[in-house]
Amino acid sequence: MLDQTNNKVIETMLSHRSIRKFQDKSIDTETLETIIECGQAAASSSFIQAYSVIRVTNSDTRRQIAEAAGGQTWVEDAPEFLVFCADLKRIEVACIEQGAGKLEGNTEHFLAASVDVALMAQNVLLAAESMGMGGVFIGGIRNNPQLVSDLLGLPDEVYPVFGMCLGWPSIDPDVKPRFPVTTILHHDHYAAEKVESQIESYDAQMEAYYQSRSGKTRVSNWSEQTAKAVQDKKREHMRSFLNNRGLLIK
Repeated sequence: MLDQTNNKVIETMLSHRSIRKFQDKSIDTETLETIIECGQAAASSSFIQAYSVIRVTNSDTRRQIAEAAGGQTWVEDAPEFLVFCADLKRIEVACIEQGAGKLEGNTEHFLAASVDVALMAQNVLLAAESMGMGGVFIGGIRNNPQLVSDLLGLPDEVYPVFGMCLGWPSIDPDVKPRFPVTTILHHDHYAAEKVESQIESYDAQMEAYYQSRSGKTRVSNWSEQTAKAVQDKKREHMRSFLNNRGLLIK
């Protein structure tokens, strides 16, 4: 494996953990703006920059979002809580001004905006982690995206994709082992014949990892958690919500 000792970027990336408990220490505005600027440095599809970030400071708004997200109290407690939105509003205004007409809810535009905001947000978190901070993505805001949109005054053509808690960690959790690179990196074709054995091996690794942690309170593996996460979080309201906002129509 490549020597990582002198590469701080790689070291930071491979040290990522989700942080849900934070010190009582604020992030100054200049630092936050620098982190957001780092997010903007991410690649963007055709340079459309189809994202906006809402900094949520109102305690009652945070409380309502935390409840909607499934009782995630760190949304209320984190020094910063940001909501990342896929934003096609500016793009539509530009199209109209250029005589190209309004957007029509094309799936491609929805995908481009969703990818844009995800790349941007990952840069934000990486920048924060490089400064010693930590955070966690909050996909639970999609439990009730209409509430979040109403609370944040989001117009049509804009939808909340996920939130992010940021701050200075008060805990030091272990890094979860990922799938081996040999599972993720395919050569010339998708190696479907290896999937079952790769999952079986990884499940054993994750079960051992959970048992090795302090407390040893979880007996589980990747398959069990993944099946529950995916099948229990179908959020079947998302299509109609997106359609009502002028998105994912055709």
